Amino acid sequence: MVRPKDHQKLCKKCFVGVFEDEIHTTIVQNRLFQPGEKIAVGASGGKDSTVLASVLKTLNSRHKYGLDLVLLSIDEGIKGYRDDSLETVKRNSKQYDLPLEIVGYDELYGWTMDQVVEQIGKKGNCTYCGVFRRQALDRGAARLGIEHVVTGHNADDIAETVMMNLLRGDLPRLARATSIVTSSAASNIKRSKPLKYAYEKEIVLYAHYCNLDYFTTECVYSPEAFRGSARALIKDLERVRPSAILDVVKSGEDMARLVPLEITGNHVNPTNGIVLNVYEENSGGCGRTESQIVGGAMVPMEEQLKLDEESIGRETEVKLPEIGPLNLGKSNKPRRPPKQQMGRCSRCGYLSSQAICQACALLEGLNRSRPRVGIDDLT
Repeated sequence: MVRPKDHQKLCKKCFVGVFEDEIHTTIVQNRLFQPGEKIAVGASGGKDSTVLASVLKTLNSRHKYGLDLVLLSIDEGIKGYRDDSLETVKRNSKQYDLPLEIVGYDELYGWTMDQVVEQIGKKGNCTYCGVFRRQALDRGAARLGIEHVVTGHNADDIAETVMMNLLRGDLPRLARATSIVTSSAASNIKRSKPLKYAYEKEIVLYAHYCNLDYFTTECVYSPEAFRGSARALIKDLERVRPSAILDVVKSGEDMARLVPLEITGNHVNPTNGIVLNVYEENSGGCGRTESQIVGGAMVPMEEQLKLDEESIGRETEVKLPEIGPLNLGKSNKPRRPPKQQMGRCSRCGYLSSQAICQACALLEGLNRSRPRVGIDDLT
């Protein structure tokens, strides 16, 4: 086989070994785990989380990490999708001999995603799901007494998020998205991404060669989103230059180091001096469709560029009289992004930069037509 990452030729056995060694190197170099630590693996039943659980189980035994691994799944309440994928997670739990905890939107928020979509339609439903899911992971971990959750975000996910935040000019999110460990001084639960430097294609190959049992169906509510355009661009770059994905990730890391802490809203843990972020933007999983993966979104752009080049010869230059600089009494200094002040939601106590967190604000809108429902305090 030829590795997608660097076109190195390897046999099946060597590829599996190299893939596992690279994940081990990422774990060791970034000091992700401590001996005896209890870890919750965010398990959706998809390829990323299934490979993550399998690799961590293998490396924990091989390298004596001393970890206590638990599978943590979120049931969004999507019939025909999540109910089927949870059956895969249940099989994984037996296959890897790992305990499984399932936390549902219904019990936390009083709404399933099917009910949310019925209420608001498919437009904007991923916003609700992303906000609810982040809180559900934290609350599920707190229920288990776990302070560390690992997720299956891979290099493709990180590169897409870097590109999206660059195009939006969002410096705070750029700094958070590139961190391999994200947490906050106001929260006991941190998250890490052991697959941060693993290519999506290689994750699929590993799952195939190791005969892993995973779920492949996409979410029935996934829309065409901005992430799809970023994904198409990344895939086009990868075809020209295989290392492009890691190049974008590394560039994002370098740029993130230049962002001042007062802009990112990050904190420094007083006990160990480590910079802890608030939370990472949810990347990967949602919003994926085959049309986004093949890069077809770039074709109209290329055709438009050709038309623009042909029209250059028909352009006429128009010169306007010179006008001196306008002085409106305002400073010409560049405007700095607003500083983020993190606190606690006044309703549920979850980490938030506002008086009311996003989840509670969304729930308030949903609950206007029925009695108010608060978020269970599981902490």
